[in-house]
Amino acid sequence: MASDARRAAEQAARQSYGKLVAFLAARFRDVPAAEDALSDAIAAALSTWPERGIPDNPEAWLLVAAKRNLLRGVRHENVKAGARDRIMMAFEEAEERMNADNSTFPDERLKLLFVCAHPALDRSAHTPLMLQSVLAVDAATIAKAFLVSPQAMSQRLVRAKIKIRDAHIPFIVPERSVLPDRLESVLSAIYAAYGLGWDGVDGEIGKQRSLADEAIWLGRTLLATLPQEPEAAGLLSLMLYSQSRRGARRDATGRYVPLDQQDMALWDAEMILEADNLLRKAGAFGRFGPFQCQAAIQSVHADRRRSGATDWAALAKLYEALVIMTPTAGARVSHAAVTGKVEGPAAGLALLDRIAERDIVNYQPYWAVRAHLLTEAGDTESASHAYRTAIGLSDSEAVRQFLQARLDKIASPEQ
Repeated sequence: MASDARRAAEQAARQSYGKLVAFLAARFRDVPAAEDALSDAIAAALSTWPERGIPDNPEAWLLVAAKRNLLRGVRHENVKAGARDRIMMAFEEAEERMNADNSTFPDERLKLLFVCAHPALDRSAHTPLMLQSVLAVDAATIAKAFLVSPQAMSQRLVRAKIKIRDAHIPFIVPERSVLPDRLESVLSAIYAAYGLGWDGVDGEIGKQRSLADEAIWLGRTLLATLPQEPEAAGLLSLMLYSQSRRGARRDATGRYVPLDQQDMALWDAEMILEADNLLRKAGAFGRFGPFQCQAAIQSVHADRRRSGATDWAALAKLYEALVIMTPTAGARVSHAAVTGKVEGPAAGLALLDRIAERDIVNYQPYWAVRAHLLTEAGDTESASHAYRTAIGLSDSEAVRQFLQARLDKIASPEQ
């Protein structure tokens, strides 16, 4: 019973963290206070549920407990600062939903995403802040993804949250006149969350909604809120194309299967059709952006279900356009990989050599692609070094085993 209660508390915290923080922060205008109050509520659940039993509605229980914690903090502030209006507002808000049986409350995560993308905040904090506050990704994982130390990332996040509170940044979806800059950061954060989920960072057994699923939900919500924004449709299309292949990424024994070797019968046809329709919808606006470009790249891969072949030349053109729009390390490495397929390994390696060392020294896909192209070019010694580097940088055991098999093959070509 005690272990069941602890698991229930942990599951409720995982599934509801971002939703609860967004709801509390939107009402109390204080992200750090909302996070602290919810953390205390989770700690209380872990200690009391094993003794008293699992509540009928764990999410509502956490909400009520967190509100009480916030109200205690507001009372203390009221004594110090005489903030009578604020404490009365807080009590009124809390009284609306203090009944733990009421599980219906608005999901404010989209508003919090735009708060985290406010121009008053350092741009380098936008995506990390959204990942932590809205999607509950821990600072250490975010730091690793952004190639900075956990301490530096934690400090960046703390400063941003304090700025939100002290600058009284409003919890609203901004007006269209100021939307473009804010929207770009929100789209990037949602896709970053999807990428983390896709890479398996959130792959806990029994987790009902993965980080990738949460990102897709946010993409749907964003598009429903801003249906005239083609890049919102492009992002959702991109994620759905990728998600449609999730069941084909591993074989029956759990081994990694590269995209060009996947069993297309395992791809989700309905999801691909939805992604196709979204990409056409985005294209009708006549404003082609990087997320639409990436979705178009995935549509070429998806078209292999129909044609039986991949149009590598079309992919090379699309990656060339993507590099012009967003010359990130990921776009440039992918462009090099496809160019190597179309024009030969020397052409692909030449593109890789143009990328600054600081951008790729710890970037695993660069070393994996480099290893493959070097193998194709016949330079097995350099390829072996690149494979070992890629293996060392990979977080996925399945990917490490796949790369190790390729390394073993060039080390013992007679096998």
